[in-house]
Amino acid sequence: MKRKLFLLLAWIFVLLGAIGIAIPILPTTPFLLLSVWLFSKSSQRFHEWILNHKILGEYVRSYKNREGIPVKIKIRTILLLWLTIFISMYFVQDKIGLVIMLFVIAVLVSVHIIMIKGKIER
Repeated sequence: MKRKLFLLLAWIFVLLGAIGIAIPILPTTPFLLLSVWLFSKSSQRFHEWILNHKILGEYVRSYKNREGIPVKIKIRTILLLWLTIFISMYFVQDKIGLVIMLFVIAVLVSVHIIMIKGKIER
Protein backbone atom coordinates (compact mmCIF):
# COMPACT_ATOMS: atom_id res chain seq x y z
CA MET A 1 0.00 0.00 0.00
CA LYS A 2 2.80 2.44 0.92
CA ARG A 3 4.61 1.66 -2.33
CA LYS A 4 1.50 2.46 -4.40
CA LEU A 5 0.95 5.71 -2.51
CA PHE A 6 4.59 6.76 -3.09
CA LEU A 7 4.28 5.88 -6.76
CA LEU A 8 1.09 7.92 -7.14
CA LEU A 9 2.63 10.90 -5.33
CA ALA A 10 5.79 10.63 -7.42
CA TRP A 11 3.79 10.90 -10.64
CA ILE A 12 1.83 13.87 -9.26
CA PHE A 13 5.10 15.64 -8.49
CA VAL A 14 6.52 14.75 -11.93
CA LEU A 15 3.44 16.35 -13.46
CA LEU A 16 3.76 19.46 -11.28
CA GLY A 17 7.48 19.69 -12.10
CA ALA A 18 6.78 19.37 -15.82
CA ILE A 19 4.14 22.10 -15.60
CA GLY A 20 6.69 24.19 -13.71
CA ILE A 21 8.97 24.12 -16.76
CA ALA A 22 6.31 26.02 -18.71
CA ILE A 23 4.97 28.10 -15.81
CA PRO A 24 7.94 29.56 -13.93
CA ILE A 25 5.88 30.36 -10.85
CA LEU A 26 5.82 26.62 -10.02
CA PRO A 27 9.11 25.34 -8.60
CA THR A 28 10.26 22.66 -11.05
CA THR A 29 13.36 21.31 -9.31
CA PRO A 30 11.87 20.74 -5.82
CA PHE A 31 8.94 18.83 -7.32
CA LEU A 32 11.26 16.70 -9.44
CA LEU A 33 13.60 16.03 -6.50
CA LEU A 34 10.65 14.90 -4.43
CA SER A 35 9.48 12.63 -7.24
CA VAL A 36 12.99 11.13 -7.52
CA TRP A 37 12.96 10.32 -3.81
CA LEU A 38 9.45 8.85 -3.99
CA PHE A 39 10.41 6.76 -7.03
CA SER A 40 13.49 5.51 -5.18
CA LYS A 41 11.14 4.14 -2.50
CA SER A 42 8.55 2.71 -4.89
CA SER A 43 9.92 1.86 -8.34
CA GLN A 44 13.53 1.42 -9.38
CA ARG A 45 12.46 1.44 -13.04
CA PHE A 46 10.80 4.87 -12.81
CA HIS A 47 13.62 6.14 -10.62
CA GLU A 48 16.11 5.34 -13.37
CA TRP A 49 13.73 6.70 -16.00
CA ILE A 50 13.47 10.15 -14.41
CA LEU A 51 17.20 10.37 -13.69
CA ASN A 52 17.98 9.59 -17.33
CA HIS A 53 15.13 11.58 -18.87
CA LYS A 54 16.40 14.01 -21.52
CA ILE A 55 14.61 17.05 -20.06
CA LEU A 56 13.48 16.24 -16.50
CA GLY A 57 16.68 14.44 -15.60
CA GLU A 58 18.74 17.54 -16.39
CA TYR A 59 17.13 19.46 -13.53
CA VAL A 60 17.85 16.68 -11.04
CA ARG A 61 21.40 15.98 -12.23
CA SER A 62 22.36 19.66 -12.19
CA TYR A 63 21.08 19.98 -8.64
CA LYS A 64 22.67 16.77 -7.37
CA ASN A 65 26.03 17.67 -8.94
CA ARG A 66 25.84 21.23 -7.56
CA GLU A 67 26.36 22.56 -11.06
CA GLY A 68 23.66 25.21 -10.92
CA ILE A 69 20.99 25.89 -13.49
CA PRO A 70 21.98 25.69 -17.17
CA VAL A 71 22.07 29.19 -18.68
CA LYS A 72 19.58 28.27 -21.43
CA ILE A 73 17.09 27.14 -18.77
CA LYS A 74 17.63 30.36 -16.80
CA ILE A 75 16.93 32.43 -19.90
CA ARG A 76 13.86 30.40 -20.87
CA THR A 77 12.54 30.53 -17.29
CA ILE A 78 12.90 34.29 -17.03
CA LEU A 79 11.28 34.84 -20.44
CA LEU A 80 8.34 32.59 -19.56
CA LEU A 81 8.05 34.24 -16.15
CA TRP A 82 7.73 37.70 -17.68
CA LEU A 83 5.35 36.44 -20.37
CA THR A 84 3.00 34.95 -17.77
CA ILE A 85 3.32 38.04 -15.56
CA PHE A 86 2.44 40.37 -18.46
CA ILE A 87 -0.56 38.20 -19.36
CA SER A 88 -1.69 38.29 -15.72
CA MET A 89 -1.18 42.06 -15.60
CA TYR A 90 -3.40 42.44 -18.67
CA PHE A 91 -6.27 40.63 -16.95
CA VAL A 92 -5.99 42.69 -13.75
CA GLN A 93 -4.98 45.99 -15.31
CA ASP A 94 -7.81 47.86 -13.56
CA LYS A 95 -6.42 46.82 -10.15
CA ILE A 96 -3.18 48.79 -9.87
CA GLY A 97 -2.24 47.14 -6.56
CA LEU A 98 -2.22 43.70 -8.18
CA VAL A 99 -0.25 44.99 -11.17
CA ILE A 100 2.40 46.40 -8.84
CA MET A 101 2.48 43.18 -6.80
CA LEU A 102 2.90 41.05 -9.95
CA PHE A 103 5.69 43.31 -11.18
CA VAL A 104 7.54 43.14 -7.84
CA ILE A 105 7.18 39.34 -7.76
CA ALA A 106 8.56 39.07 -11.30
CA VAL A 107 11.53 41.29 -10.47
CA LEU A 108 12.35 39.39 -7.27
CA VAL A 109 12.01 35.96 -8.90
CA SER A 110 14.14 37.12 -11.85
CA VAL A 111 16.87 38.38 -9.51
CA HIS A 112 16.75 35.10 -7.60
CA ILE A 113 17.12 33.05 -10.79
CA ILE A 114 19.95 35.25 -12.06
CA MET A 115 21.84 34.87 -8.78
CA ILE A 116 21.73 31.06 -8.87
CA LYS A 117 24.97 29.61 -10.13
CA GLY A 118 24.82 29.22 -13.90
CA LYS A 119 25.99 26.14 -15.76
CA ILE A 120 27.41 26.76 -19.20
CA GLU A 121 26.72 23.83 -21.49
CA ARG A 122 29.24 22.69 -24.05
